[in-house]
Amino acid sequence: MALNNAKPKDLALHVLEKLEHSKLTLPIPPLTVLENLFECVFFASMRTEESDLVKVTVTLIDPQNPDPKPPRKIVPERWSSISFESPIEFTIKGLVKLSKASDPSSTSLAVYYDANGKLFIWGLIDQALHYQSFLNYESESGSEQPGLFQVSVSDIGTLDVLFDYELLATLKQNILIPRYLDVFTIGPISKILKANATSLKADIKLFLAEQHPGEAYDDWETFVDSLWIQTLSRLLLRIQKYHHGGAILISDTLADVDVKYLITYDRLKLAVSNYAKETINNYVAETLIENHIASGKKMMSKDWYIEESRSLMAKQGITDEIKGCISFLASHTCVDGVLLFAPDMISQGFGGVLKARKTPKKIFVSPTATATPKSLVTTDPNHFGTRHRSMIAYCWNHPGSLGLVISQDGDIRAFYRIEEKLIMWENIKTQQFIKSRKLKRTAPNV
Repeated sequence: MALNNAKPKDLALHVLEKLEHSKLTLPIPPLTVLENLFECVFFASMRTEESDLVKVTVTLIDPQNPDPKPPRKIVPERWSSISFESPIEFTIKGLVKLSKASDPSSTSLAVYYDANGKLFIWGLIDQALHYQSFLNYESESGSEQPGLFQVSVSDIGTLDVLFDYELLATLKQNILIPRYLDVFTIGPISKILKANATSLKADIKLFLAEQHPGEAYDDWETFVDSLWIQTLSRLLLRIQKYHHGGAILISDTLADVDVKYLITYDRLKLAVSNYAKETINNYVAETLIENHIASGKKMMSKDWYIEESRSLMAKQGITDEIKGCISFLASHTCVDGVLLFAPDMISQGFGGVLKARKTPKKIFVSPTATATPKSLVTTDPNHFGTRHRSMIAYCWNHPGSLGLVISQDGDIRAFYRIEEKLIMWENIKTQQFIKSRKLKRTAPNV
């Protein structure tokens, strides 16, 4: 659960506890260093530079050993560290000034501490855009995160701490969010989305039977589910970037919805299906080539190489198509009203006004993805704004409908009725379902 009245020192304590329970071989900074680091970044986020809000990413990385375990194969777009001639004192003023030269979408500031625990800025780290693209599902691979961890300013008084591809915690003004709910991979919402992927799965199952009868569908079902859920996650991430707020309704009915702009847009669904098919084509071609080489045979069909290249290029083209579809749909949420989808993710229109008015007397907030009955916390639906209340009313009156509300500050809440309870999930995780290999877990991530 989120911690109210939190301060940068609370974030520091939480991060320290996580690092102490990790498998790190790197030195773990003292609590005082973390407190000073987060406090300085926090107050810098409330300043402006040339009338612009400060947006910056800081990487805690040792200048004496910035790259202790480089991969065997160094890709061209991998990050590198560039040292200043002389270190710069880590202050609010210095951080604000350098933020203009370090766009967080492409750069981060390299920061470390001396033997006395004093922080300093010693350089810059480039190529951050590839890491960000990977986190936002816009590329299939990306170089590893440099340093021990990163802290980014995403808004006024808002700090996000990333560790090994995982969002470790967020301090949002005076609220500490120590973890995000993985509702898209486990629990009721995950089951709903996987059920909604039925038509896609049927399409892929038929494709395998006709084109690759040697490939078992069961081996690909998890991939299709993941692809389906990642597509929705990418849409939510794109909507967040508008900072306008919005809402998505996934329902098999348009009852009680006044749709101002009716459309039928199935291109995203078709593109996802085509992407899955070309992924299978590419995998099969690669496997044939690798097995043939391993067998020691000298002669090989050139058709396999042609198919491998063709399918790879097709995948890359469809990747761009999906990205365009997501941008197209996300922009529809900038119009007041709800973006509507059928369960199979075919858009039915936008600017929808939800007309259901009957609301439950109470709703239940789930602090876990699984929404176990003992964990539910009751709350009054009238405590929420108009956009949330209208979604609550609709999902209450139309069981089976899944509502997702994105607030202007980026918070995402999901609503779904389970029997006679309207459940709400908040602090939903959307970025990367890759679990950190370095963080030990004593219980399942819920």
